[in-house]
Amino acid sequence: MRNRQIATIARFTLLEAFRTRLPWLFAIVLALILGAAYFVQQLAITESARLQIGFSAAATRFAAVFMLSLHVLTSMVREFNDKGLELTLSFDVRRSHYILGRLCGFTLIALLVALIATLPQLLLAPPQAALQWGLSLALELAIMTALSLFCIVTFTQLMPAASFVFGFYLLARALTAIRLMSDTPLIGGGTLPHQVISLLVDLLALVLPALDRFAQSVWLADNTASWPALGANAVQALLYTVLLAAAAMFDFSRRNL
Repeated sequence: MRNRQIATIARFTLLEAFRTRLPWLFAIVLALILGAAYFVQQLAITESARLQIGFSAAATRFAAVFMLSLHVLTSMVREFNDKGLELTLSFDVRRSHYILGRLCGFTLIALLVALIATLPQLLLAPPQAALQWGLSLALELAIMTALSLFCIVTFTQLMPAASFVFGFYLLARALTAIRLMSDTPLIGGGTLPHQVISLLVDLLALVLPALDRFAQSVWLADNTASWPALGANAVQALLYTVLLAAAAMFDFSRRNL
């Protein structure tokens, strides 16, 4: 009975994405990205193919994260404002099962978005490299889905939740580069402020997922992806998704509706 409730909520979450035409909108965005990538290729003097692949992969990844996260946030805000949440919980649905159902539905949408994003890469890169890139993108989107759900449950408002989600994503993507710069400063190395900042960056690296290791553009350009690297991505995605889902369920269970 409980599993059926979770499956039903997930099914309606998936149907909502189709009714709001999210897959078609994302397909249109991908078409625009491919056109822009072709324009960039024509402007390049050398290594035009690598530049086209790199631009297409980076833009597609950012568009997928942005659109999926925004869909999760707006869907939950609509649920709060339209009193659909109260109606759902009135049918003897546990709050934890509601969160699990929504998370499962949003994760299915993430897999669909990753599949759509992978199809154009098959035209530009070897099939195996495109497949590995697509699988890694799906894992990255799963993390961002769980994070978006947690943030909107916690903040309940679109602007603070969206700001936290996109700030988290940009920081997790750039943290490795920030860590390298903090370890090898041009000036001020060894001073107390530098040591404090370096320690803070190292602590953030332990807490945040290494999103810069997910769906790397170089995999498509050089076909250098390894299956152990995908395994490490899968472990990170599973860990952070479970933690974020548990945090969302805990925060949602103590709220007064």
